Amino acid sequence: MLQIIFKLIGALITLAGVILVYDARLITKKMFNFGDQNEATSGFKILGAILCMIGALIIYFN
Repeated sequence: MLQIIFKLIGALITLAGVILVYDARLITKKMFNFGDQNEATSGFKILGAILCMIGALIIYFN
C-alpha cells in the first residue's frame, strides 16, 4: 500500500515538472514583467526538468 502512495506522489511530482517545462512561458507572462520573463522562463524550465527527474526516480525505485 505504501509503495502505491509513493508511486502516486512520484507521478504527481513528474506531472508538475512537465507542466512547468511546457507552460513556463505562459506562467511567466502572468507573473513577471517583460525584462524578467526570459530569465524566469529558463528558471522554470530548469526547475521542471529537475522535478521530472526526481519524480521519475521516486517511481523507479519504488
